[in-house]
Amino acid sequence: MATIKLEIVSPRRGEIFSQDIDMLIVRSTAGELGILPKHARLLTELIPHVGRIKANGTENQIAISGGFMEVTPDLITILADAAELPDNIDVDRAKAAYTRAQDRITAFKNSPKESDIDIKRAEAALARAKARLLVKNVPVS
Repeated sequence: MATIKLEIVSPRRGEIFSQDIDMLIVRSTAGELGILPKHARLLTELIPHVGRIKANGTENQIAISGGFMEVTPDLITILADAAELPDNIDVDRAKAAYTRAQDRITAFKNSPKESDIDIKRAEAALARAKARLLVKNVPVS
């Protein structure tokens, strides 16, 4: 079966993942995308989500905190703000980030000095924390 190389890198941690895979499923600003070997060229922005990597008959998840993806017929490159495999996620830290983001959103919405920028930042933090928790199979609301 044909494969495609997947490389995930972040500015802070460098290379996070590099392997030949069968399929990648990610969420972009345009919706969910499935990438197979020999895919057409593509450049897209990614939103915080749980990416799914299929290789050798197994499926693994990775928390992607947004970034960009470039696809060529033989290579997928993801430049992620941050990306974490399940073994690298600290559940307590992710839960704390999730709760903190929810509290900020509530506070901003109840404040007469509500700032759209502050709410959007808190919503992005909530989405990142949610993706991390989902990768670890921790239920979130």
